[in-house]
Amino acid sequence: MLNAEKGQAQNLDGTALRIGIVQARFNESITNSLHTACEAQLLALGVKPENIDHALVPGALEVPVALQALAASGRYDALVALGCIIRGETYHFELVANESGAGVTRLSLDHKLPIANAIITTENTEQAIARQTEKGRDAALVAVEMALLLQSIKQI
Repeated sequence: MLNAEKGQAQNLDGTALRIGIVQARFNESITNSLHTACEAQLLALGVKPENIDHALVPGALEVPVALQALAASGRYDALVALGCIIRGETYHFELVANESGAGVTRLSLDHKLPIANAIITTENTEQAIARQTEKGRDAALVAVEMALLLQSIKQI
């Protein structure tokens, strides 16, 4: 795993992993699609359905506190943050995007736990729809790859 070719993850076998997903309900049609794509990819990577936990929160600003609770439990090999922030006419977009992203990153570092951040930020709904499936799949790939990487580093 440590010697993987640049840009190509190898041997992504998630059969022994436990993954937690936190999904914001705001812009729910988009976040539901993110979740569907993420879970399908996790299953395709071998993560057992019973090892995937899913929590719903009101919006992107609430995602970090739910991730923190999951991380503190010590039960997960990786977590996934799902949300959708679409630019509006006020500064609120920047606030939500910056604070939710910073919270996810801080939690990952504080808990030494991979958290795939798929809280997408777009200018409009059309951009969000165009990204929802790909970003959901990407989040699953990142979660599994990083969980396996950290496990392999611990074994060195």
